[in-house]
Amino acid sequence: MEEHSRDDSHSHSCTHIMIVDDHPIVREGYVHLIQRRDHLQVCAQAGSKFEALQQIRESAPHLVIVDISLSDGSGLELIKDVKSQFPQVKLLAVSMHDESLFAERCIRAGARGFVNKQQAPEQLINAIERVLSGKIYLSQDVTERMISRSIGALEDENLSPIEKLSDRELEVFEQIGQGETTRQIASKLNLSAKTIETYRENIKHKLNLSNATELTRHAIQWVLENRQ
Repeated sequence: MEEHSRDDSHSHSCTHIMIVDDHPIVREGYVHLIQRRDHLQVCAQAGSKFEALQQIRESAPHLVIVDISLSDGSGLELIKDVKSQFPQVKLLAVSMHDESLFAERCIRAGARGFVNKQQAPEQLINAIERVLSGKIYLSQDVTERMISRSIGALEDENLSPIEKLSDRELEVFEQIGQGETTRQIASKLNLSAKTIETYRENIKHKLNLSNATELTRHAIQWVLENRQ
C-alpha cells in the first residue's frame, strides 16, 4: 500500500481521495491525474476489498473510487459494505464493463456515480467534482434509463437476460467466466459450495441454458466481450 501526502498545512484544505483498483499501474495513473488539482489529494490506495476497508478506517477519505472488478471479489459488494460501515464516505464506481449493466446496480448499492474506463481522463475529474458537490454522475443514457424504469416505462420483459441476474448472480457468473470452480468461488465470496450451486442453477434458468457446459461457455464468452 502506498500513501501520497503533501505538507500538513496544505492537506487540511484538501479533499482526500482513496483509490481501490487491483492494478497498480492504473492506480498510479489515477494518482497523477487527481493530484494535478491542488484541492484534491490521494490519501490512500488499496488493491482488494479487505485492504480497502482497512484503509478507509485508517485514512478517513472523503471519497473512494472503486473498480467494480477486484481480485478478491466484487467492487459492487465493497460499495455496499462501505455504505453500511462508513455512510459519510462518498463512492464513485469505475469499470471497463458496459455501463448499461452496471451503472444502475452501483447507484442502488450506494455509489454516487459511475465512470466507464474508456472515457476521457477528464471525465473522471468531472465525476469526482460532481459527486463531492452532492450530485450524481451518470451518462445521459443511463440517467434516462433509470428515469424510465422509475416511472414504469421500462418493464422487466424489456431487459436482456443478463440484466435480470441479481448482483450476486452476476458476480458468480463473472467468476465462472474467469474459469473459477464452484469451490473457488465459494471460498472467494465466503459462501458455501451449496449456495454457489444454487446460484448456478438460478443463472442457468434465467439465461435459458441447459447444462453446466453451456453455462461455462456462455460465461467465458461474456467475460471476453466485456473486459479488457
